[in-house]
Formats: sequence, C-alpha cells, structure tokens
Amino acid sequence: MMGEQHAKIQARHLKRNAYLYVRQSTLRQVLENSESTKRQYDLRERALALGWRLDQVVVIDSDLGQSGASAVDREGFQRLVSEVGLGRAGIVMGLEVSRLARNSTDWHRLLEICALADTLILDEDGVYDPAHFNDRLLLGLKGTMSEAELHVLQARLRGGILNKARRGELEIRLPIGFDYDPAGRVRLDPDVRVQESLRQFFRTFRRTGSATATVKAFRAEGLSFPHRIYRGPQTGELLWTDLEHSRALWLLHHPRYTGAFCFGRTRVRKQPDGSHRHQRLPSEEWVALIRDAHAGYITWDEYEENLRILRDNAQAPATGRDRGTPREGPALLQGLALCAKCGDRMTVRYHVNGTRRVPDYVCQREGSSMRSRSASRLSEANSTRPLAACWWRS
Repeated sequence: MMGEQHAKIQARHLKRNAYLYVRQSTLRQVLENSESTKRQYDLRERALALGWRLDQVVVIDSDLGQSGASAVDREGFQRLVSEVGLGRAGIVMGLEVSRLARNSTDWHRLLEICALADTLILDEDGVYDPAHFNDRLLLGLKGTMSEAELHVLQARLRGGILNKARRGELEIRLPIGFDYDPAGRVRLDPDVRVQESLRQFFRTFRRTGSATATVKAFRAEGLSFPHRIYRGPQTGELLWTDLEHSRALWLLHHPRYTGAFCFGRTRVRKQPDGSHRHQRLPSEEWVALIRDAHAGYITWDEYEENLRILRDNAQAPATGRDRGTPREGPALLQGLALCAKCGDRMTVRYHVNGTRRVPDYVCQREGSSMRSRSASRLSEANSTRPLAACWWRS
C-alpha cells in the first residue's frame, strides 16, 4: 500500500510546495479540542516522510474558528485554491475532507482545480490523485459524506428546537416590554415606565392611524422609547432613545404584543455570494403560533386591524391596492402615478423652482425593500436618504 502511494508522488510534485490546511469550526473547539488541532499540524511529518523538505511545507491555519460550510468567509481556503490554481502546490494536505470543506460545491471545485494543476491530495487515510477516476470517485464520496454529516448534526439540533417551539416552550429573546419570571414564564416587563410607554405607543397609533404620525407625536411630546441592549459590555441595560419609524413598524408587525407565542416568521435562504436573504412568511406558514400564551398589550383583533391600516397607508406597492392615506401637497397624480419600469406606485418629492413647489414622482422599490429588512435591524434604520430605482420629474 505504501509503495502504491509513493508511486503517485513524482519528482514534479516534489519540486512544488506541500500545503497543509488546518481548520477548526469554532474558537471553542480551538481552545478545548487541542488534540485535534495537534493531529492536523502533525501532518507536516507525513509530508517530510514522503519527500518534501521542511521549507517546502506551507501551513495555512488562518481559518481556525471558521465553519467549513462555505468558502466565502474562509480567507485561508481561498488562498489555498489560488495557490493550487497557480501551479505552486504539489500536494494539499488535510486531516480529513471535512477540514477542507463541508460543502460539495467548494469540495468539487477544489478537486477539479487539483486535477487540472496535477496536484495530489493527502488525508489521514492516504494519498489521492484527483486526475485518476477511482481516486476522484472516492474523494467525491468522502465530500458527500462530509456534507451529509453536517446536515445530520444540524437537523438533530434543529429538531429539538422545533419541537419545543411547537409546544410554545422554547425560550427565545423577548421584544421590549416582556420578561421571563424566575419560573421561566413570560410576563410583562416589571418596569412600569416600559409598560406605559408601549401602551402609549399603541394608543397613539390607534388615534393617528399612521406609523409616521405616531413617531411625530412622540417627538412632539418629548417622549422617549425604551430599547434594551443585547450585545457588548452593556448587555441587558435599558436605554431610552427617540422612537424611530423603523422601530414603530417593527412593533406594529410583531404578534408577540398580542400575547401570542410565535416562531418561524421568516425563512432564510443562502445566496450565491454566501450572504443570507431573510424572507417574511405569512402566518399560516409559521412553525408555531399559539395565541393568548401570555399577557399582552393589545388583542389579536387590534393587531390585525393595525396591519390593515399599514397596508392601506402603503404608497409604494401598487398590486392589490386601490387607495392610500390622504396626503398634502399640490401634486396632481399623488397616489395615482405608477412606475413604467416596475409597476409600483410612485411617491412624491418636491423641489423649489423659483417660488413654486414642483413635484417629483419617485419609485422607491429598492428603498422600500431595504426599509422592510432594516425594520428588524435597528442599526440600519437611521438613513433617510431615498434609494430611488426610478425618478420622474414633472
């Protein structure tokens, strides 16, 4: 067996470098599973025994603490692929396939580049030549099993979470205005000022019928709104800041304020660039929705009425909507003009020409979608610059 392995290693391979790729999935594993890290570094001795000099062994360990599920955030793996593609690698070493990649796309891309560059692959079991069919088949099976192993682990963990969520017993981060009692039950925040601030918010919205008007009313009366910090050294502290429009929309769309337990309101899809896209789902597709699970600030009927008001107030979407909230201004086609490119309803901006206010009709499709995403990301909600996909000046 050793003779067969050595037969795959030719002089042309020994003239190039041997690249050792070292990875652990989390920083906790790096600290606690030190034996696994040591075994990976020990592969340098395998390279020396196979004929490479010590100065030819290049260790790439910048991905310690990085998951192998994707190559997007792994600078070390990207460097490894580049070195192989440039023909500088005679052999690529990893303790096992899962260290190199847990994604079939990334793994097979590496195999293809290794085959084209005449680069060997070494793991704890032996030496492989991706240009040979039998070795390529075996490496492909190992990559598939590595990806399946990750899926099984995630499914096992996810299954327990979903079961608890369907029973309404899953402890998750609560929105402002709620807290867990010592027994783990959800209750209204013991801070009376926080409770009154939320009740004032919902009363003001029912009176004004608009999220923007509610924000203006709070600022006109000099009222602050509570916000709890969940990250950093001030974790758990309560801050009182100005009420933002995105925050108001987030509160009105959150069913937890009715006293309902909900889970799975969004679906996460991975994009080709490695980023994740969050898609809001209708209530019938949520994983769990248990009404009257605990005390709330409004009823379910009031929650649905608030959503109906928000839909009627929306100006950008044109599909399935016949009217909008009355607006001030001299624009003739306000609330009626549609974008010729995307079909969405256009909003109005004004500029001054001499002494006249002249309307500009703006399609904010991109801006509207960004605002809806930033409603759950407060750090992205402070921009007031319109992101116009289309702009028509009258």
